Amino acid sequence: MADTLEESEPLLSRAHGGSGRDCPRGVLTCSSVQESPGSGPVQSWSGAHAHQAAGSTPGQGDRPGAAARRDLCLDQAVVLIEDAIQYRSINHRMDARSLWLYRWYYSSSSQWILSFTIFLILALAFVETPSSLTRTSDVRYRPAPWEPPCGLTEGIEALCLLVFAADVSVKSYLIGWAQFRRNPWLLAYLVVLVASLLDWTVSLSLVCQEPLRVRRLLRPFFLMQNSSMMKKTLKCIRRSLPEMASVGLLLAVHLCLFTVFGMLLFTGEKDAGQDRERLTYFFNLPEALTTLLVLLTTANNPDVMIPVYSRNRAYAIFFIAFTLIGSLFLMNLMTAIIYNQFRGYLMMSLQTSLLRRRLGTRAAYEVLSSVTAEGEAHPKRLGVKPEDFLQVLQKVQLDSDHKQAITEKLHSRADGLLSTDEFQKLFYEFDKRVIKEHPPRPEYQSPFLRSTQFLFGHHYFDYLGNLMALGNLVTICVFLVLDAHVLPKDRDDFVLGILNCIFILYYLLEMLLKVFSLGLQGYLSYSSNVFDGLLTIILLPGTPRPCPSPALRTCSLTPEARAASAAGRPHVAPAEGVLEISTLAEYGFPHRGWRPATLGLLSLWDMTRLVNVLIVFRFLRIIPSMQLMSLVASTILDLIKNMRAFGGILVVIYYIFAIIGISLFQGVIVAPRNSSLASVNGSAPCGSFEQLEYWPNNFDDFAAALVTLWDVMIVNNWQVFLDAFRRYAGPWSEVYFVLWWLVSSVIWVNLFLALILENFLHKWDRRSHLQSLTEELEDTSEMTQELPFRDVLEEPTEEELVEKLSRHPHLQLCR
Repeated sequence: MADTLEESEPLLSRAHGGSGRDCPRGVLTCSSVQESPGSGPVQSWSGAHAHQAAGSTPGQGDRPGAAARRDLCLDQAVVLIEDAIQYRSINHRMDARSLWLYRWYYSSSSQWILSFTIFLILALAFVETPSSLTRTSDVRYRPAPWEPPCGLTEGIEALCLLVFAADVSVKSYLIGWAQFRRNPWLLAYLVVLVASLLDWTVSLSLVCQEPLRVRRLLRPFFLMQNSSMMKKTLKCIRRSLPEMASVGLLLAVHLCLFTVFGMLLFTGEKDAGQDRERLTYFFNLPEALTTLLVLLTTANNPDVMIPVYSRNRAYAIFFIAFTLIGSLFLMNLMTAIIYNQFRGYLMMSLQTSLLRRRLGTRAAYEVLSSVTAEGEAHPKRLGVKPEDFLQVLQKVQLDSDHKQAITEKLHSRADGLLSTDEFQKLFYEFDKRVIKEHPPRPEYQSPFLRSTQFLFGHHYFDYLGNLMALGNLVTICVFLVLDAHVLPKDRDDFVLGILNCIFILYYLLEMLLKVFSLGLQGYLSYSSNVFDGLLTIILLPGTPRPCPSPALRTCSLTPEARAASAAGRPHVAPAEGVLEISTLAEYGFPHRGWRPATLGLLSLWDMTRLVNVLIVFRFLRIIPSMQLMSLVASTILDLIKNMRAFGGILVVIYYIFAIIGISLFQGVIVAPRNSSLASVNGSAPCGSFEQLEYWPNNFDDFAAALVTLWDVMIVNNWQVFLDAFRRYAGPWSEVYFVLWWLVSSVIWVNLFLALILENFLHKWDRRSHLQSLTEELEDTSEMTQELPFRDVLEEPTEEELVEKLSRHPHLQLCR
């Protein structure tokens, strides 16, 4: 009885931690909405008060208005549940017109258009001047690229900017002006959009001859503002900056001290080795500082030490001490600091997502419970009618498997209104990824067939297939080793072809036996079987066939195989089935003068290599069968799924630095015949840019700039780039590359390492917990990303949900 009275009290009033909105009983949650501008003030509809104002009893004289209010309630519940599914904020307008616009904005077609627009405006950099539409970026061989006419890319960019203008307009309208002013990302969105439009206007007024396009630097912002995970990642980086700055200061002091020590040690007055060291690496302060900075990444080790170490082994102490302190201590300390700041990042993201999901479902409950209270002047118990919930569920954009699971769980309970806890538990099905049950196996009457079905349907039969795949891979490796010094035209792959034929015939037999045991639908219900079957069909060979005539010595590319054909011995074609059809389509039937080695895009030798590649690729089937490897593979897949935010950050920094690099270094790397700095007689110093022929690494177009930045990020031989651009562009160019090294190799790579550690630690430390948790789950579900961390995530408290719901800016949630 006490529970009933407590349920009937106004939930979101001052007594329950509300924001001061005391609402009388019977006030319709969904009716207390803030209308859009121009449609009047906030309208609060009360079940009892509205009837009294109309001079009628509940249910009489206002049926059209009650039906409209009911439809609005259901639409609000649909939107709130969709917000919970997608982890979206519920702080948006809730009137009928805004709800329609909101659902349209977040529809798959609208979001696809927005995503494609972001991709299109970012991809314009490959086509705009300087264009990347050339076969090579090597300055020695690159032809003149096609340059788009003025107005072509600008027109496409104008369409993209119009889409972004519509996007920011819709977002600002849906959340309201008050929320828009407090949202720094939307304000920055508007500023970037206005600046891009102004720069676009300047570009057209100068007939596309402007020296700098500022809007190209602003384009990555459109990608960042559209991803909440990227925003959280940037917040994590910003939070880590003070600690990283302290370690960076220690690194700077470390570099400066050892630079001074090095210049004092390697004066070159008494020893030729010292003089060589000084002239090469410690000639002046900037040169010495750059040398030790590169040594910090171990890219020039031990080259920088050899000149003096060859004269006196004691000089190795200097370089060893520098590497120990800088590379092994300070750089790893930087990694530890970044991981310490990032350690709770993934948990915080999941906790926020869980809060949004629970908040959305709780708001939907409040809305639907008001529908139940309508028509009752003094409701004794509040709750949600199952039929109302089912009506809402049918409108929600959700896959049919989850809908079916929620419906079955709803039907399994007793009749009556849904309480708050029961309503929330229905949506626990969102935390499970529904697995479709495999079709039943075919039933055979014969005891022999049933025994055969049991034998070849057992998982030990899969182990035998894995063993055969391993044997096939081993034979390919053996022949690769044996034929390593034989030219492709002189190889005789007759034995390897026979072995591949035997193995592929086994794959075919394995596929047919599995189809017999599981049935066709059951066989196709396993993704591993689909993977194996598809590759088997592609690899499907024919039987050995002799050449039809000694005159047509064309059964193989090799002289040995042609001789075998002339002698009437059988010879296996490298691949038939799908590959054989491709071969016949490419070369036709054997005829006089047929030369497969020189005709077509793929020769028979290429077909053989393709077969071997597919066989090696098929060997990946063993991964799910090995528990430890399967755990590692699943963790890697989880990393890939969570890499969108980090991949987006990497795209942003690459894009910005590539555009800056094009502005600074376009055209500075010239072909040897046009540059007096480049060697034209082959006498370039060993290890230099010219001697290593790094000519494709330049900033003459966007694609080449991306590859150059990648090569520098790997820090292998990045001192070559520092030296070359210092000679071609000036000493100030080193600042650009050092900044790129700090942002990419130090900050981003360490963030990526922190993500890997976070995922692996939770997945490996909780293996036993996950196994027990999996056993408790239903057979028709599997764990999603949240469930592995369920022991860490905390369910939001009732007071927390009530507090947040009471502060909804556009919906007075009260009863």
